Amino acid sequence: MARITTQALAEILEKVQGQLTALSERLDRLEGGAPKAETAPSLPVPETKAPAPEPPPLEISEEELIAISAALGAYLGVRVRIRQIRLVSSPAWAQQGRVSIQASHNLSHS
Repeated sequence: MARITTQALAEILEKVQGQLTALSERLDRLEGGAPKAETAPSLPVPETKAPAPEPPPLEISEEELIAISAALGAYLGVRVRIRQIRLVSSPAWAQQGRVSIQASHNLSHS
């Protein structure tokens, strides 16, 4: 087995560091970012989990309420007063939408 000297190991590490810097700059260019200034090597950063996506708000904002009211008013032709809105999550809406879309297709029997 060949013995590696400290000098040879330092040269190898310099080459690797140069390649990492070049790859990092290339990645920045590909992602559209500006090239980063060269910094001193740092210790590896432990992986952290990405934050969980934010759950949808449980309340309807005033802007959403106004939009719903305007849509109902346009549809019914009269001004409406909304008394209560409940957020309902149900697969029945999705199923009814699929049924409606499938029913609108003209099927030809050959």
